[in-house]
Amino acid sequence: MSVILASGSPQRSEILRKLGIDFEVVVPGMEELSGGDPEVEVLENARRKAAAVAEAVARAGGVVGRLVIACDTDVVVDGRALGKPEDEAEARRYLELLSGRAHEVLSGLVVLTEEGERSGLERTTVVFKALDEAAMERYVRFGEWRGRSGGYAIQTLGSTLVARLEGSVSNVVGLPVGLLADLAPQLFEQG
Repeated sequence: MSVILASGSPQRSEILRKLGIDFEVVVPGMEELSGGDPEVEVLENARRKAAAVAEAVARAGGVVGRLVIACDTDVVVDGRALGKPEDEAEARRYLELLSGRAHEVLSGLVVLTEEGERSGLERTTVVFKALDEAAMERYVRFGEWRGRSGGYAIQTLGSTLVARLEGSVSNVVGLPVGLLADLAPQLFEQG
């Protein structure tokens, strides 16, 4: 079976590698939805990524028996998806908004096979510590916020921002492994 990750995310690639899954990366290169219901958006964005990659692979005479994995993750606070900060000032505003409170990390995950689509939504609650000026400045200067939904990454310096987490850590990193195992158990049946 040929596995394709419809994402340029290094975090998603790293998770699949650590799981021992042999895959290739095809970046979808499509415009993502934003501004609506976050649950609908993350699932629809994942669906569009999977479809765009499956279509591109088919046009290129792609492999029969392929499995396409697509995921879209966003940070949601007060019912609004934050997206990725555009600059340091916006990254700082995100940290101020998240400081001392809970938010959700939502991921829409879609797996396409020859038999059709399987999809699901993963939700993780993350509670940030109350951040002082020095902690926010250090994090913004560190630059880890670049290209990250909600303006942080939990796997390195961003872990110092978090007081507690309820749910899937891999979801916060960018690929909910438990949901992937439910949607594509064949990935984990290799001997």
